[in-house]
Amino acid sequence: MSTGFYWDERTMWHGGGNYAFTVPLGGLVQPLAAGGLPESPETKRRLKNLMEVTGLTHDLSVTTAPEVTMAQILAVHDADYIDTFKALSDDNGGEVGHHAPFAKGGFELAALSAGLTTGAVADVLNGTHTNAYALSRPPGHHCRADGPMGFCLLANIAIAIEAAKVAQPDLRIAVLDWDVHHGNGTESIFYDRADVLTVSLHQEGNYPLDTGALADRGAGAGQGFNLNLPLPAGAGHTAYLHAIDRVAIPAIEAYDPDLIIVACGFDAGAVDPLARMLATAETFREMTRKIKTLAERVCDGKLVLSHEGGYSEIYVPFCGHATLEALSGSKITARDPMAHALNARQPGPRFDAFLRGEIDHMAKELGL
Repeated sequence: MSTGFYWDERTMWHGGGNYAFTVPLGGLVQPLAAGGLPESPETKRRLKNLMEVTGLTHDLSVTTAPEVTMAQILAVHDADYIDTFKALSDDNGGEVGHHAPFAKGGFELAALSAGLTTGAVADVLNGTHTNAYALSRPPGHHCRADGPMGFCLLANIAIAIEAAKVAQPDLRIAVLDWDVHHGNGTESIFYDRADVLTVSLHQEGNYPLDTGALADRGAGAGQGFNLNLPLPAGAGHTAYLHAIDRVAIPAIEAYDPDLIIVACGFDAGAVDPLARMLATAETFREMTRKIKTLAERVCDGKLVLSHEGGYSEIYVPFCGHATLEALSGSKITARDPMAHALNARQPGPRFDAFLRGEIDHMAKELGL
């Protein structure tokens, strides 16, 4: 078995925007000494560094991929948005959408980020790798066809799907999004289509504030092919695994896809600054194992994980390392330094029982 790992140092150079955390500078908002938005290169670079130090990279096929082409971008995105984005990028950078700034050259870096996911998908489909991980940055799952949002400038996964469908138009693809924020961009792009199943597990009422409802099931030909599972704040290891078992696996298995793509955010981690969940590195390891086993059962193991959010510089590397251990089957491990403390902070049996009941109720509402 071969696991591809797609990354490019240039994507770590993406930046821009005058923010203090997620608040624009000005008035009473002071600049931060350590930078602006929480979407910084550090979480991703520190994951790659940890992999180098432990030796995990030696158990992976480390590679890169070219930028996606303008034609591939326009297969997903509106020309008006792309024209504006490219013009600002060629000038001195700027911001078009909500919390999605970029510096000069940001268009090319976003195209490279999408290229990493697109390359990973192509190589898994053509058999170069059994499965793959794309360390894409900037992320993509909030970006809609008509504009950016929430750190996302291009819809990485959607672009990769459309590129794959040029060669194989009949492909059926399931997208599982376990980023703690609702995958509204991916949802909106495929909302009225039956050839792509979208499943989002996210913290209820987090971001965006007006999307991700249980009742949003798709429209037209896509009716029933969009599933949202808004989890209550405080959900931890047990609840996340129950959500995977009770909703994600049955839904994807029934859909019978040719490929599974995971929008892999680590911001459900217990110390993430942009969420209120209690997942651990072991949670991500077990979710990856479960979806990998599912992929082996339904689509010959064809599985791609595309990096999305995750904003704890200390903890994302350990969550990512655990995920890649499970994806690749490597015996090289990185001991979670926060495991004891985070295990002690997991929900108690009464709250876990409540969470399981909520998940079971939502699964029935979704017809599962």
